[in-house]
Amino acid sequence: MKNRVVITGLGVVAPNGVGVSDFTEALKQGKSGITFHQELKDLKFSCQIGGIPNISEEKKKEYFTDLQLRGFNSSGILYGCISGIDAWKDAGFDTNPDSKLDYDTGLIFGTGTSGVEKFREAIYKLDEGNVRRLGSTVVLQTMASGVSAYLSGMLGLGNQVTTNSSACTTGTEALLMGFERIQNGKAKRMLVGSCSDHGPYVWGGFDAMRVMTYKYNDNPEKGSRPMSASASGFVPGSGAGALVLESLESALERGAKIYAEVLGGEVNSGGQRQGGTLTAPNAEAVQRCIKKAIENSGISSNDIEIINGHLTATSKDTLEIENWTKALNRNGKAFPYINSTKSMVGHCLAAAGAIESVASVIQLNEQFIAPNSNCEDLHPEIKKLVASEHIPTEKMDLSFNILAKASFGFGDVNACVLFKRYMA
Repeated sequence: MKNRVVITGLGVVAPNGVGVSDFTEALKQGKSGITFHQELKDLKFSCQIGGIPNISEEKKKEYFTDLQLRGFNSSGILYGCISGIDAWKDAGFDTNPDSKLDYDTGLIFGTGTSGVEKFREAIYKLDEGNVRRLGSTVVLQTMASGVSAYLSGMLGLGNQVTTNSSACTTGTEALLMGFERIQNGKAKRMLVGSCSDHGPYVWGGFDAMRVMTYKYNDNPEKGSRPMSASASGFVPGSGAGALVLESLESALERGAKIYAEVLGGEVNSGGQRQGGTLTAPNAEAVQRCIKKAIENSGISSNDIEIINGHLTATSKDTLEIENWTKALNRNGKAFPYINSTKSMVGHCLAAAGAIESVASVIQLNEQFIAPNSNCEDLHPEIKKLVASEHIPTEKMDLSFNILAKASFGFGDVNACVLFKRYMA
């Protein structure tokens, strides 16, 4: 008998809101976190806008000691630790540094690159012959598993502790890896999520690829336009999302609040075959991922009422919608409601799946659909596939039970997870 898995804690650091309360309000209002960045203009970027969470020095001191902050220069780890600690506290646990080691709880927290700014700083010092001035935390801040090392030490987690990395699919994959560990009885709880650094050294390669928009530098909030006819590329973002997954038995035993249930999901790859490449999805594999996620969750495709899509505001949005219609065998007015929270925060890269999973659970728990900002001019090819009213541009209150969240990442990797409203 496999364990049922529920979500008992949430944490988020997003460009339009830090903390679950602020982020929830931003989702409801369709508030954008995309702003203009002079640094990108000075560096001659085509895309000079992006989403960066607003974190004050005072906020940092709520989570880190002065000693930890000395020489600290890794935005991704900062975001990951804040969201992870918030999720942990939200689930009803404390952060006592003298707490007993918790062998029942593990952590899978992903990232794309870690501490790029710190790495750059280290390179300059090394090139100047100042190896002794690198500082004692350079390794921890620049290794991929830095975020999981920081978090597990802060919280005293003794089960599996690791970092995964699968481009834009990272956060959704981490969630499903943690889910399976609890489902199979190897842990009672797993803190899962993902984070991404911000800045030119992370975003520069995408600007060089010409996959980011350059048309909205004077109007940043209008730049991220998933499913829109006038979409011209994604807007880069950064941040982190975290969720505490727990066996239903453990959650009930301690009287925890339950946000939602994780029914199941699927992770696969298109293998860069049949049209799939480093940057384009293999449509057959995407459809298989969705179908297997539904099968693994023990539901039918008709049970899905809402989709939080990957939908980045590139030319692949139409293909994604087409894949959903084929995988679900539903179109027009029979198609579920669908939204892309990237319209408000941009594409947060490795953090995207986790931030959007948190957004999905918030919408499910509070029974509303966040708006598709900037989608007043729905793409004509998408209009042929899905009824326009199922792609809302204003917040919509709706009673629903099942939401599908999917991520389709760079390198032709896919993940889809099914969340269900929890009723005692």
